[in-house]
Amino acid sequence: MNVLEFLGVFGGLALFLHGMQMMSSGLEAAAGGRMKAILERLTANRFLGVLVGALITAAVQSSSATTVMVVGFVNAGIMTLNQAVWLIMGANVGTTITGLLIALDVGALAPVAAFAGVFLMVFVKEAKLQHIGQILAGLGILFTGMDAMSAAMAPLREVPAFLRLMSTLSNPLLGILFGAAFTALIQSSSASVGILQSLAAGGIVPFSGAVYVLFGQNIGTCITSVLASLGTSRSAKRATCIHLLFNVIGTVVFTVLVMVFPITQLIEAAVPSPKAEIAVMHVIFNLATTAMLLPLGNNLARLATLLLPDQEEAQPAGELRLAYLTPITAGGKEGGLGVSAIVVDQLRNELHRMLEMARQNVDTSFKAVLDRDAAPLDRVEQREAYIDFLNQEISRYVSRLIAIETNEQGSQTVSSFFTIAGNIERIADHADNLAGYTRLLVGKEITFSPPAREEIGQMRDVTLRAVSALLSGEGGTAEWLSQVAQLEQRIDDMTRSFRRNQLDRMQAGACSAEACILYSELLTDFERIGDHVLNIAEELAKARTTL
Repeated sequence: MNVLEFLGVFGGLALFLHGMQMMSSGLEAAAGGRMKAILERLTANRFLGVLVGALITAAVQSSSATTVMVVGFVNAGIMTLNQAVWLIMGANVGTTITGLLIALDVGALAPVAAFAGVFLMVFVKEAKLQHIGQILAGLGILFTGMDAMSAAMAPLREVPAFLRLMSTLSNPLLGILFGAAFTALIQSSSASVGILQSLAAGGIVPFSGAVYVLFGQNIGTCITSVLASLGTSRSAKRATCIHLLFNVIGTVVFTVLVMVFPITQLIEAAVPSPKAEIAVMHVIFNLATTAMLLPLGNNLARLATLLLPDQEEAQPAGELRLAYLTPITAGGKEGGLGVSAIVVDQLRNELHRMLEMARQNVDTSFKAVLDRDAAPLDRVEQREAYIDFLNQEISRYVSRLIAIETNEQGSQTVSSFFTIAGNIERIADHADNLAGYTRLLVGKEITFSPPAREEIGQMRDVTLRAVSALLSGEGGTAEWLSQVAQLEQRIDDMTRSFRRNQLDRMQAGACSAEACILYSELLTDFERIGDHVLNIAEELAKARTTL
């Protein structure tokens, strides 16, 4: 096998994996946030959950993409571990479609699919059709790569060293280990099964040995979800554990069955070609394992919880960290199937937490001004530092995410969250200003007049109502936005009215110069908080979402 033929294998593999990535990106762009709603409705039923998992995997030709999506959904709290079980089972069933299509020689239609897809992407302006074109083009490229690999591997049947290596795979343990290692290396069971079909079709690997490699490939495909679960929650790691358990249990059961019963001989007698034999065995393995484990799905979830029990995560006092956001990259790849729904929920939860901190600071700072008590202000400063940290991290996260977001609605929502984070940080800054006024009141023994204190109490009440409206969970609607706008207008009206009252008190000599200056600054912060609240509400309405 010369260098060009050797490189041809890797070139074909590159096309195969790129086609798979294109299909995944096209489905992500076409489905967007709707995927989350569909999964939430359908995964409550185990049979529908398996069906949805199989259909999604068949659409993107990758069980790894589906499983990584499931791990992300569990980590974001969108999906329970029990719901994830059914999707993972369905993903294992759906991944058999690639082998069946290869066995049916659908690759002959690859140029047609690629041409149709590129035509839609280049010449059609409608976004949905462009996304469909991306899926079709990815499918065409995938099978073109498969054909290239098959052609490049044909000379291997003349290489004695390679034939000797392949002959060792008739040993069940070696075959399973080889299949698992090779699939883990390229992170695609569809690609590795396709390569195995090409080797079998060329007479390089006998079917009796290929079945053990096939079983190992089902284990090796778990490596992608394992990598995706690094740095995620305990529940997300359990979802990965379920995926691994499913394939390990299936491999153990089928290895014993193949060694005890003449299953391979029966398939060879009934199926016409080596490619089809492997495809049929792949289907039988995943369907039978799913049927066997489907009644035990909740037990699998409990077993995963037993293997990965809850841990008390030690957090150093005062440590600043994100509570919901996880790395965008999964196994070294940015983005991925379902990333919109996952990230939108993670960002929403993080921003809700950030806004709740800002609300607490507004409440504490107004109260400190009224009580002339600087004792609670240390907590205000700690929360202010935390809010600054969250704003910086969220902004950095969003700036990376916008570059890879393919769904229009998801991109709009993520962009709005970027603006919202900045406005929350401004609200916290104005609360910090109020804390500074308290220290001046205490340090210089300045007091506000009773009418001014009454007005400050009214400011506190309406400000908390406005900020709390953002946290109500009713955001995004026109009626809700109108209510927030009315609160902001009331803040503006109160600001003008209180300034007039302040001038009257100054003329009557009812307040000191220092108190008047601080009160004027306080009114400015009060008005600005109202402006930022309205800015946040408008962004939520634009993105049609809530915090």
